[in-house]
Amino acid sequence: MSETSDAGTESTDEVLAAVGPRLRRIRKERDVTLAALSETTGISVSTLSRLESGLRRPSLELLLPIAQAHRVPLDELVGAPPVGDPRVRTEPVKRDGRTFYPLTRRPGGPQAYKVIEPRRDRQPDPRTHEGYEWLYVLSGRLRLVLGDRDVVLGPGEAAEFDTRVPHWFGSAWDGPVEFLSLFGPQGERMHLRARAGRRSEGEG
Repeated sequence: MSETSDAGTESTDEVLAAVGPRLRRIRKERDVTLAALSETTGISVSTLSRLESGLRRPSLELLLPIAQAHRVPLDELVGAPPVGDPRVRTEPVKRDGRTFYPLTRRPGGPQAYKVIEPRRDRQPDPRTHEGYEWLYVLSGRLRLVLGDRDVVLGPGEAAEFDTRVPHWFGSAWDGPVEFLSLFGPQGERMHLRARAGRRSEGEG
């Protein structure tokens, strides 16, 4: 067998090996028991259990009814979006109470996120880091403290600033605020990659 065929087989095996854990995660996220899923799909509990544990090789005959039961595309179970699919398939990241939904995947370049900032009572704690940031409010009201300025942005309003200026932002009303955030690699490290629980200098 050629090296290309070997590589292709290995890649397929890796994809199939990831199906079981993905099936379990999707089922758990929906708070569905194996017994309930078995009743919906007609697949036995033992077969479903073996699929999730990787002891049963997934097949189209098994995955189709599971996808229908969970109301998700088949490719979400397999983890391989079809060629030409324009959708960005990324997992949300939770950091310091905020939820970040990645909208881009360009290593080393500018990063775009949809951010959900919950309502919480806390005092502004401005930080600094290298880079530049742009914010656009989708819903709610966002309080932005930038240097000696303290402003509130509503839906459709935007702000841009040098992140070397001390800055902080949070919800300015009695509910969460949703906004788009665009920043460079330095900002991504500060917002998302700093170890949870550690007060990093660059946290926005």
